[in-house]
Amino acid sequence: MRLTKNKSVSKMSTPKHLETEAEMNRQAFFNQAALTWDEHFVTTRLNDFLAQTVPKFGLKQGQRVLDLGTGTGVLIPFLLKEVGSSGHVTAVDFAEKMVELCKAKNSNNPNVTVMMQQVENLHFPSETFDAVTCFGLFPHLEDREKALKQINRVLKMGGKLIIAHALSSQEIKSHHHNAASAVAHDELPKEPQMKELLRQSGFVNVTITDEPGIYLCLSEKSA
Repeated sequence: MRLTKNKSVSKMSTPKHLETEAEMNRQAFFNQAALTWDEHFVTTRLNDFLAQTVPKFGLKQGQRVLDLGTGTGVLIPFLLKEVGSSGHVTAVDFAEKMVELCKAKNSNNPNVTVMMQQVENLHFPSETFDAVTCFGLFPHLEDREKALKQINRVLKMGGKLIIAHALSSQEIKSHHHNAASAVAHDELPKEPQMKELLRQSGFVNVTITDEPGIYLCLSEKSA
């Protein structure tokens, strides 16, 4: 899953060469982690969480879903269960090793497309997808405003944006603080900031669940 350093809503400036260096370090970190990612993170608890939580996304049979920061594709089987044989999942990540592993897992599935892309620069036509999922991704986006504008662009009118984690916002903050330096300061915006950020990016009907063991933010592209 894609992890990149966040920026505050106020957009404190960082020299471009430092941003580029940090991005390269993160990409190298996740490429290195890719081979053991599933071993370390895909647990019975996570699978149980996804089995219970993904049906709350409100997906429907036949829909086209964009899974951003897919990593090794942990979310894909659960999304496919919701959209069925007539639906399709397009999975995107910025780390090529993650993409390679995800492609290998889904090589024989015509309902899945896996590719390497940056969230802030998506190469899809406007209004392509019925829903966009960001599982374990949002705290690490390099430019949240730009990413949300891209997400809004590729969503159909009324399409859903789903931001989800198997931890609360406070648990995420603690987890990242104790993890690698590349993600040590990455956290979710507080609820009022998140709602305002989504509103400014063209999303409405925002609901947020933030409690131990789950963070789930649902919103829709405004007409």
